[in-house]
Amino acid sequence: MTLETVSEAKAFGGCQGVYSHQSEATGTGMTFAVYVPDHVAGAKLPVLFYLSGLTCTHANVMEKGEYRKACAEHGIIFVCPDTSPRGDDVPDDEGYDFGTGAGFYVNATEAPWSQHYHMRRYVEEELPAIIAKHFPVDMERQGITGHSMGGHGALTISLRNPGRYKSTSAFAPIVSPMNCPWGEKALTGYIGADKAAWREYDACALIEDGARLPDLLVDQGHADNFLEEQLKTHLLDEAVTKAGMDATIRLHEGYDHSYFFISTFMADHIAWHAAKLKA
Repeated sequence: MTLETVSEAKAFGGCQGVYSHQSEATGTGMTFAVYVPDHVAGAKLPVLFYLSGLTCTHANVMEKGEYRKACAEHGIIFVCPDTSPRGDDVPDDEGYDFGTGAGFYVNATEAPWSQHYHMRRYVEEELPAIIAKHFPVDMERQGITGHSMGGHGALTISLRNPGRYKSTSAFAPIVSPMNCPWGEKALTGYIGADKAAWREYDACALIEDGARLPDLLVDQGHADNFLEEQLKTHLLDEAVTKAGMDATIRLHEGYDHSYFFISTFMADHIAWHAAKLKA
């Protein structure tokens, strides 16, 4: 597979790069960002995957997430994929919450989305293989995190792949797409009307069905205007409590859904991941 360098810049002693390639999973070109901190030649570093939310690309967290200083301090590689396939031949929707920018990290089964919308396969299989081939990563030490729709992606991908990720966290995640307008629209459109097929894309349903994580960190702004209708953090709190699963779910007064919120707690998350990835 050919990996093209779009840009590279030095930051906090390391390299912030943007790269592109032709994806087998989506059948389109894909672009992602990677920050590699300064390290001893030949060293293999732990890696943290960050999944972005609705309307975003790799660029949002790269430009606003303020992760590089913490990654440099802890020796963590930070990987930021796109949220969906893009291109002139890729189906789209007029709404911001479906189609381009809103892949929901599923493998679509419904036409016309099923041709390209395979972000689950891309994040679970193709992207890690590319990262392992081209960057100095120790794939035995992977973590995953994300924001909003990307938080949904991080939670469900980790729950479906027990043991792969040594650490899992999320910022303001959609915890139960089966029970919110964003999720109902996306899962109906991509997967179809059979709600039984939705459960593997719903963190609360996965936990209810027996999936577990060794630990979990979630931060949520109390002033987030999507909290009550779309995010419903209380459902995750109820699910982990009922399951007896270790989880730290923190609500923060005054914080909204933006990257001002994410950047405030990004260093906390990276330090939390680093402690587990280096254990």
